[in-house]
Amino acid sequence: MSKDQNEVNVLDELNKGACMGMDAIHFVLDKVEDESLSQLLDKQYNDYKSISEQIHKLYPEYSEKEPHETNAMNKAMTWYGIEMKTMTDHSDSKIAELLLQGTNMGIIEGRKLLNHKNTDQQVHDLVQTYVDMQEEVVEKLKKYL
Repeated sequence: MSKDQNEVNVLDELNKGACMGMDAIHFVLDKVEDESLSQLLDKQYNDYKSISEQIHKLYPEYSEKEPHETNAMNKAMTWYGIEMKTMTDHSDSKIAELLLQGTNMGIIEGRKLLNHKNTDQQVHDLVQTYVDMQEEVVEKLKKYL
């Protein structure tokens, strides 16, 4: 695999994760009752959006295509999963639990990219920013369990 293709693959995975995070937050935000949790999720949404914007700026250095995003089916499955899991319990605690599960999956994927993909420094730094942001949010979400 060429060096540029490796960077593209990492940026695609990162962008899919950021898009999935934005989708999940979008789907639960109207269910949140606690104002401080709502503010935390707004900040997390904006952090994901910032990462995605940085990916879009960096991507042309490695590819003429657009970064991969979550497709309509994945969005629908995310929405459906959240709706089913919050049908009988849509408390802030349940919402925090669901978001923690998703965020932890993002951290795992991000750590794998850091540990197993040799990338340019700017791509590496963006993955590190993504992982750091998610690890910080995990600590903040725990208090809503």
